[in-house]
Amino acid sequence: MAHLSVVTPVYRAEGCLEELYRRLVAALAGITQDFEIIMVEDCGGDRSWEIIMELARKDARVKGIQFSRNFGQHYGITAGLDHCDGDWVVVMDCDLQDRPEDIPRLYAKAGEGYEIVIARRGRRSHPLSKRLASWLFYKLFSYLADIEYDSRAGNFRIVSRKVVASFRQMREQLRFFGGLVNWMGFPATTVDVQHDERYAGPSTYTAAKLWRLASDTIIAYSDKPLRLSVRFGFVLAFLAFSYGLYIVARALLYGSPITGWSSLIVSVYFIGGVIIAILGVIGIYLGKTFDEAKKRPLYIVLHTTFDGGRKAD
Repeated sequence: MAHLSVVTPVYRAEGCLEELYRRLVAALAGITQDFEIIMVEDCGGDRSWEIIMELARKDARVKGIQFSRNFGQHYGITAGLDHCDGDWVVVMDCDLQDRPEDIPRLYAKAGEGYEIVIARRGRRSHPLSKRLASWLFYKLFSYLADIEYDSRAGNFRIVSRKVVASFRQMREQLRFFGGLVNWMGFPATTVDVQHDERYAGPSTYTAAKLWRLASDTIIAYSDKPLRLSVRFGFVLAFLAFSYGLYIVARALLYGSPITGWSSLIVSVYFIGGVIIAILGVIGIYLGKTFDEAKKRPLYIVLHTTFDGGRKAD
């Protein structure tokens, strides 16, 4: 019988954890009794860690990890994958919008020969503004990162031990779990699932956080913004050269005096703004390269409810 692991990052989820545990145990028991639930608490400042410790005291299959500070959702997933030892590993959010009852379906689909089975959400239980921001994010990400990514696919999926082993080798600072897994190219498929309302409390993933993740992820996965900057520069240079030829030809043919002071000033400011923007893009890439060169750990663990396991890198 396969050993299953469930990895879930936790941030300000004190109202969800006990119900999450109850439903996970019920869902996993239908597959096997040999499972573990790894909850990674990302220093949300509420009672989440106390609840995780209490669950771990009652059930040794629950393993808790607490960061020293807030590192972010995808670093929480990384820590969970670093410490899990399942033959198959389920990654899911803790707010119960991902339904534990769908895990048996993912596991059954994986048995057909897939290394990755992604839960593809139906109509998402988010406000229109957040759905629109999410759709724009994935469209922009797919275009600039040159990776096809389904906007209905979140973190919820089941992956094999082989996928987890490959994921552990990828230690870049900019983390995006779905993008890293897609990049590996393992055989994957999807299962359509229901997307529920958040069980308790407001969502902590704001549009600002989503767009910050988008910019970091695009820079991490592609140099396309740099290549687009070069193309845009050449287009502007061509247009400026063409307009210059037009002015010279008009002056030679018609003897027109040099005019257009206003348009000249506007053009100078426009070109100056474009140059500054392009230099800014280059500066961001250099800054991220500098961050990678430091070789700092991806996360720091403050407490765990268990001993052993793979040590954090």
